[in-house]
Amino acid sequence: MGMAGVGGRREGVSVDRGEGWRDERRDGVRQRQDRNGARSNSADTARAPQGRGLGYKALEELSEKDPSTVAITLSSNPALKDVLGETNMRPDLIALFCLVLSKAFKSRTDRGTLQHLAGIIKDSGFFRTILPHYVGNMGSESNHARRQQYPRHLENILTILSQVLNTFPASSVQPVSLLLIIFQASINTLRASGVVIQPEMEESAQNLQGLIKHLQERSREGTLRSDKDTYALLNSGVENPDEEDVQNFRTIPIYPTPEEFQQGHRPFLRPNLTTKRYTNTHLYLDTHFRLLREDFVRPLREGIQQLLRNQMDRGRTDSPLKTKRFDDIRIYFDTKMIVPKCTPTGLAYIAQFDIQPLKFVRWQNSKRLIYGSLVCLSYDNFESFLFATVSDRDPKYLEKGLVQLTFTDESRLKLARIQKDQSFLMVETTAYFEAYRYVLEGLKEQEEDDLPFQRYIVECNTNVQPPAYLQEMDDYDLSSVADPDYKNRIPPFHSLNEEAWPRMEKLGLDESQMKAFQLAITKELAIIQGPPGTGKTYVGLKIAQALLTNQELWTNESGKAQMLVVCYTNHALDQFLEGIHKFQEEGIVRVGGRSNSEILKRFNLRELTHSSNFRRTLPSYLRSAYNEIYKELCQMEREIQAQSTRLECSLKGVLRESYLCSCMSDIHWDSLQEPPTQDGFDIWGKKNLSLMMEWLGLGSTVFLQRETEDANRMEAAEEAMELEEEDFIEIAEEADLIQAERIIDDNWNPRGGRDGRKKGDMDEAVRAVEEMMLAMNLDKDDIKAEQSENGWEMPRDQKKKMKKNIRKELCKSSTMSEEEEENIFDLWSLPLQDRWRLYRLWVARYRIELRTRALQSEDAYQRAVDRLADVKRQESLCLLKEATVIGMTTTGAAKYRKELQEVRPRLVVVEEAAEVLEAHTITTLTKACQHLILIGDHQQLRPSATVYDLAKNFNLEMSMFERLVKMRLPFVRLNYQHRMRPDIARLLTPHIYSELENHPSVLEYENIKGLNTNLFFVEHTHPEEEIKDGRSHQNRHEANFVVALCRYLLFQDYKPEQITILTTYTGQLHCLRKQMPASEFSGVKVHVVDKYQGEENDIVLLSLVRSNPQGKVGFLNIPNRVCVALSRAKKGLYCIGNSSMLSNVTLWSNILHTLREKDQVGKALTLCCQNHPDRQTQVSCAEDFKKAPEGGCTQPCQFRLDCGHVCARVCHPYDPEHKKYKCLKPCQKILCNEGHRCNLVCHKECPKKCPVKVEKVIPRCQHTQMIPCHQDPKTFECQEPCQELLPCGHPCDAVCGQPCTWKCKVKVTIKLKCGHSQKDSCFYKTENEGPECKTPCRHQLKCGHDCRGTCGKCFQGRYHFPCSHQCERLLICSHKCREPCTRGCPPCQRPCENCCVHSKCMKPCGQPCAPCIEPCAWQCPHQQCSKLCYEPCDRPPCTQPCPKTLGCGHPCIGLCGDKCPSKCRICQHDEVTEIFFGTEDEPEAYFIQLEDCKHFIEYTAMDQYMGVGDNQAGDGDHLAIKLKECPKCRTPIRKNLRYGSHINRSLAEIEMVKEKINGKTSDIEEHRNTLQIQWEQNLRNHDMYDQAEYMQIKFRLERPYLIANDLWVIENKMDFLIRVAKLLKVAKEKMLSAQGYLFRKNIEQFVRWLSDHHQKFTDQQVFDLQNELERLKLLAQLNVRCYTAEKRGQSDKIHSEAQQIRDVLEMPGQFADQDQHSVKEALKELDKKLPVTGLGISDEERKMIVSAMKMPPGHWNKCPNGHVYVITECGGAMERRSCPDCGAVIGGGNHTLASGNQVATEMDGSLHTAWSEGNNLLNFENLDL
Repeated sequence: MGMAGVGGRREGVSVDRGEGWRDERRDGVRQRQDRNGARSNSADTARAPQGRGLGYKALEELSEKDPSTVAITLSSNPALKDVLGETNMRPDLIALFCLVLSKAFKSRTDRGTLQHLAGIIKDSGFFRTILPHYVGNMGSESNHARRQQYPRHLENILTILSQVLNTFPASSVQPVSLLLIIFQASINTLRASGVVIQPEMEESAQNLQGLIKHLQERSREGTLRSDKDTYALLNSGVENPDEEDVQNFRTIPIYPTPEEFQQGHRPFLRPNLTTKRYTNTHLYLDTHFRLLREDFVRPLREGIQQLLRNQMDRGRTDSPLKTKRFDDIRIYFDTKMIVPKCTPTGLAYIAQFDIQPLKFVRWQNSKRLIYGSLVCLSYDNFESFLFATVSDRDPKYLEKGLVQLTFTDESRLKLARIQKDQSFLMVETTAYFEAYRYVLEGLKEQEEDDLPFQRYIVECNTNVQPPAYLQEMDDYDLSSVADPDYKNRIPPFHSLNEEAWPRMEKLGLDESQMKAFQLAITKELAIIQGPPGTGKTYVGLKIAQALLTNQELWTNESGKAQMLVVCYTNHALDQFLEGIHKFQEEGIVRVGGRSNSEILKRFNLRELTHSSNFRRTLPSYLRSAYNEIYKELCQMEREIQAQSTRLECSLKGVLRESYLCSCMSDIHWDSLQEPPTQDGFDIWGKKNLSLMMEWLGLGSTVFLQRETEDANRMEAAEEAMELEEEDFIEIAEEADLIQAERIIDDNWNPRGGRDGRKKGDMDEAVRAVEEMMLAMNLDKDDIKAEQSENGWEMPRDQKKKMKKNIRKELCKSSTMSEEEEENIFDLWSLPLQDRWRLYRLWVARYRIELRTRALQSEDAYQRAVDRLADVKRQESLCLLKEATVIGMTTTGAAKYRKELQEVRPRLVVVEEAAEVLEAHTITTLTKACQHLILIGDHQQLRPSATVYDLAKNFNLEMSMFERLVKMRLPFVRLNYQHRMRPDIARLLTPHIYSELENHPSVLEYENIKGLNTNLFFVEHTHPEEEIKDGRSHQNRHEANFVVALCRYLLFQDYKPEQITILTTYTGQLHCLRKQMPASEFSGVKVHVVDKYQGEENDIVLLSLVRSNPQGKVGFLNIPNRVCVALSRAKKGLYCIGNSSMLSNVTLWSNILHTLREKDQVGKALTLCCQNHPDRQTQVSCAEDFKKAPEGGCTQPCQFRLDCGHVCARVCHPYDPEHKKYKCLKPCQKILCNEGHRCNLVCHKECPKKCPVKVEKVIPRCQHTQMIPCHQDPKTFECQEPCQELLPCGHPCDAVCGQPCTWKCKVKVTIKLKCGHSQKDSCFYKTENEGPECKTPCRHQLKCGHDCRGTCGKCFQGRYHFPCSHQCERLLICSHKCREPCTRGCPPCQRPCENCCVHSKCMKPCGQPCAPCIEPCAWQCPHQQCSKLCYEPCDRPPCTQPCPKTLGCGHPCIGLCGDKCPSKCRICQHDEVTEIFFGTEDEPEAYFIQLEDCKHFIEYTAMDQYMGVGDNQAGDGDHLAIKLKECPKCRTPIRKNLRYGSHINRSLAEIEMVKEKINGKTSDIEEHRNTLQIQWEQNLRNHDMYDQAEYMQIKFRLERPYLIANDLWVIENKMDFLIRVAKLLKVAKEKMLSAQGYLFRKNIEQFVRWLSDHHQKFTDQQVFDLQNELERLKLLAQLNVRCYTAEKRGQSDKIHSEAQQIRDVLEMPGQFADQDQHSVKEALKELDKKLPVTGLGISDEERKMIVSAMKMPPGHWNKCPNGHVYVITECGGAMERRSCPDCGAVIGGGNHTLASGNQVATEMDGSLHTAWSEGNNLLNFENLDL
């Protein structure tokens, strides 16, 4: 490492224009001309590369730009790869390229871009060929001027080498090492020739050499596995933890390391100094870095340590891990990555966890899995782990156990190497990690000398100087902030002269505000404390306006003047920027997207960067880079999206069986296609039925039978639940509030898809995929269950029940094992539970297949996103540099710190500064800052730390604001409050603030209506309850009281917006919400105190919650929180709490004493009726409010309404005129002549027609029915059962008023066309298409087995159901063959199980595995293998005992160098010593644990077992080629370092057998290419574009892992489809429409057989297909003859013969050889009756005429009416004549026939006229069917 400084000096391009290069260029040109006299390949490569925008001139211009511009321009140029791919280049161009590349690598901010650039370079010809030659030739350079320039060139090259090596340590170490050897030699040669080599360059080269040695060492050890193992390159610090305090904090990694999770790890920490100065800036930064890092690491560390202890104790206790609660972490079990997702910030994953243990969690308000939270995932007990952050949360999805995670770069790459369906234990820490990360990175990057205001922040000097810019010029103009009366009467003045300042009245300020204003203007560090209601935001805005009006004073060197405004919350930032907008209408930029302000919308960074005006002004290199990367990104996103959509669909419901067919065996597929019958009626006949749904017991019939009894109960319960969710008020959930502050929307395109698709279009595409894939979609509101044939549909409650069942089953993680799966033959006989387990196994396989396909695109997508982020960062900078006011939250400022360092704002205003951790404030400051203004109040809310110990004992919770106040730096406190009425303000003074005066405006507030006091504390002793999830509390008594009081106040005619309910605990929020229906309380604000700072309202109701026997008051002990809670109300404040418990706290004791002075404390609050002032009511609980049910008293209202009724309410102060009152008494109006009264309530409009039901007779049927009074009985549909008999004689099952059904469902015996009989629905008798025959086929197939299909499934013997006889042979890979009845077993299609310590083979099992060429990892202190991983090892197994100690404290029972067994001889004595070989119970026995099956075997016995028969065969027989198996369970041994030699030898033999089975790769590729060419030719020649099946073949040919047999199947299919295409062409051109339609139906059926999932072209299948094709060809010939006869008017002549032939061709059963023979003979006889020519003469006569005329083909033509004539000479028509038979025009002109004339093909078979030789050739092509 340590290469950052290489090539650090600024370099011009004079080197490229020097004298030395001119000669060489000339020489190079001359040499090329002499060598070949013209352009050649070699000459071409030596020229300047011809990449677009990368010519010599362009590179020269680029070298003058700043590093960031160079990096982005180069990396986004698509030609760069080709240019660097050259292997020959001019020396001047090499030097220029090195200069430009080294400059690009000096960019500090564009990490993704530099990584991409380094990736292009490392594999290029430039890096591996050109540079070594160039550096090597330096020593032999004779030109002195050129030699002098080489050191600078070498410096540039060193920068490139350093960057490439640091970015790709594993894959670039070899070429860099080679280059460095040549580099060193050239340096020595140049120095010897007198060239000055700087020692810094040699030192950098040596550092790089040291890093290479380190990497090579790790490569030999096998620990350098990939380019992304970044921990390896970090300095891990010193070995001794006692010396940790001397470790530089800049070398400490931000993420926790595995060592930190070890028991007993204690980091070194220093407390934040609050009473004395820091000795130096390094110590100050170090202290805050360590404290802040520890604040997020400690909960994770201690939680995981506790978790590991619990797992060790599990054997000794019965308590399951899932029920345990942990203090510092939250645990999620069985977590799996299910769907990759493309997000603007990169690749994320949807993870699914087990929701069962978290059923009690209310996700809307839970702090679990909030955006930005850090999670740690492990599958091996935290020996290794992955880090990710929550990047999106939706409570609806969390309830299903779904959350979106974004992994760190390193973890994402580790994840790609882990098995796709791996289950993790996920641990969450509560800290908002993103904020920590940005700030910690900022602290590490902060240079000591660049930190501004060290004099005050570090040294705590109390003598604050004026801002540096004022010392040059201090003329201030304050007319803009003056009181309107004095606007034009305040001249500019010298601000540093105190006497010259205008009076406070002129500026509209009070005394303390004036002091604060002066301090802020004249001191470079100003601290302003603003107690509640004192107008600190008002003063802050005055200060901002004064500074912005006098901008010219603080403009920087480049003429820019930026003010940075930083606030803790988005709300405060919006308020402050809206205030600035009133006087600064342009030049504002608000960074971060969580703004609720409409005013600021157009100033949002995202909005501004997407405006067309801005994009036009961007530099061209940014625009082109953006477009180039964006295009690449869209491509990647589409590829990932295709797989993701399918992955997502697999979890949204039940997949259709067709999508899972590749994941199930053929036997299971066949079994699924054969559902059992129900009462003899086949369920397969139902419309739209999904077999998968029926099999899983979800078809309407099966499901209803199981579920009917629960229907009513379920519906009632679910509807009640829906009401609960819909009817209560929306409360700003704490989770949402926290999340809103955490999300800093990046500067991204807000549209739907990256490829320009709108979100609606994307949703539509997803819906289309869902429709295709899902038999049941759980996300659809209305589940469309299958309807029965009479239109009956599943009821709503049953749909809901079904939904619930499916969800429950899909969430389960248990799947069937493959062994169980192999032993199942009949799917329909499985119990329902096992069906679901098997279904989940199929889905898991399907998902692994999809995830594997997406992997490559995922990495490319992430790299492209990182590069695009660099471009967007540069775009943002362009905007920010032009801004005047930049607004950010503290988190945003930490995230955008690099941009701020480049923008260099001189002024920083921090609002809510007392709520911000000091480290956050540090990272907002840049070196250029000359003026810092901190506004806040440390006596209200303080910063919050995660770890209590760090907050209290290390002063982490003290803000910079509070620390500087405590260190006695000058500050001003504002003293006049403008919010609270004096009674409320008394609670703060002097108990919290020593002095606080009331502004006159607060003395004029009116009293609160309906109560006898404006301030009251209601005492009680009702106990609190603890919330199960989290450390929160609730108090039902208080919640009920507060809600009742709120309702009472609303009855007093207060608007809901005037009332706020505050509580000190989030648990109470939900308790309150459940009491507050939206219809009553919509508009009332309900908040926790912490989230209401800076807000105010007329009336505040405060619930303090805490009430317990222990006297624990929790948060109520903190003066800051009490201050906020008591200072939010303007006119009325009503508190409820346990005063006796609170009195133990000094602050509360004083407050309660103040309240008692005016009788404002008591057990009951007094209500006063506004209408009857003498009636008062005491209320101490919610029940008491019933004494004032409508907000008044219990007297009746007695107001007479307009309708004549009396108001039915009791006394109510609201709506005194009764304009909103709705009379609920019965309506008395008469509706009709019959005297029926309106049955609605009085206020509702009466119906126009009388709805009362009366008895009437239906005229048509004379039945009596209850019909609405107004309705004519003729129009009423009678509901009596129908009495009619159907034509078949069975009764109709419809109602009387409906038409009779035409489909009789009564079961009768039906004689089928095939000759069999079966019971089925009566209506089939009248149908053309009968039911499918169920009679078993039992025909003996070509394979010798009986057919298991039915007569119907085998199409009456025409195409037999595939044989499903199980093969069960053991394959070479040790799996059983899963193919049914096969001649030779095909390659195994299961996922390959071969793996080693480095990686896992991801191919199907039957495909050849690529050997692992990483160094062998088998080593121990005694010996080590030097071979590669796939080679047999060159060391013997070690027999020394393992020296390690297990977690339980006992010695390991394994051997040195082997993986430690997981059991202990002492703790698990019986398991370990169980006798198998006989040596297990010996005290000195040591064990091997097989990694594949986890069994323990005593090592001497296992060594002997593995060694037997390795080199000889028993009894002269050949040994079987297969892997050795575990002696206990027969699991093949694939992964074991000790027996690696044996495993590798076996695997090598297995690979040879695989190649034999699959065919040679070269032969397969050749065959594949041939078929692809053939496919293209057929496509054009036979116009196959409309044949979907043929088009699919192209994709099948592109599939990876094809074997010879696969290509044979594809070739057969292609051949059959071509023949089908020819038949279709004939059908289109030469068949009558009715016959053509039926023929095409036959063809469609044939194509379905051809495309069947089981189509393997077995002997039986080929036999059946050929027979059927022959039948179709003969049928086509018959149809063509019928067509010809019809055209000639001779149909009657051949009708009976044609019908006889057709009967034979269409009869059921197999089309046998004798049938073929008889049809062919019959066709010959038919030809005699109907000559083929159609000329009215016999064929013999035709031949005689043609022979006599002696004309070559193409001379015979016919007129429009079919009369034949001949054209002599060339055969082309050159003149017109009249037909002698009919007078029509014949002949033509210019070798073209007249309209209606055509070639007489029937004469000589010609298809074209003879005038053209090209066409003439076509005349000799025969018609091929």
